[in-house]
Amino acid sequence: MESTVIQVTTGDREVVQDITAECERFAAEQGGDGLLHVFVPHATAGVAIIELGAGSDDDLLAALGDLLPADDRWRHAHGSRGHGRSHVMPALVPPHASVPVLEGRLALGTWQSIALVDLNVDNPDRQVRLSFLAG
Repeated sequence: MESTVIQVTTGDREVVQDITAECERFAAEQGGDGLLHVFVPHATAGVAIIELGAGSDDDLLAALGDLLPADDRWRHAHGSRGHGRSHVMPALVPPHASVPVLEGRLALGTWQSIALVDLNVDNPDRQVRLSFLAG
């Protein structure tokens, strides 16, 4: 298995950040067929395979805002207001995704992208581990 870590800066706002290009580069470097596993080693971030750029990313943030409001209901209550919701979010948007790789190319659907989902405005620096298991 080959593995690398990419650094992603999310800033001080909630984001659905496209990391497809980095994943494509890594898969191409490995070549051949296999499985790309994307993992975020953070308790407050997730990985989504979703259409980006057509409003779906904003819709995802809006849906998460409706499901997990940034208010004072959360028992895990340090950091910015509503920070506890960031710790619940990975149960809904898991911290991992796996994508088939065929001949060094991600086998994503036409409109699918790989995105880091981060509601935690207190931590702007993220790591994402990309692992390739050759088939």
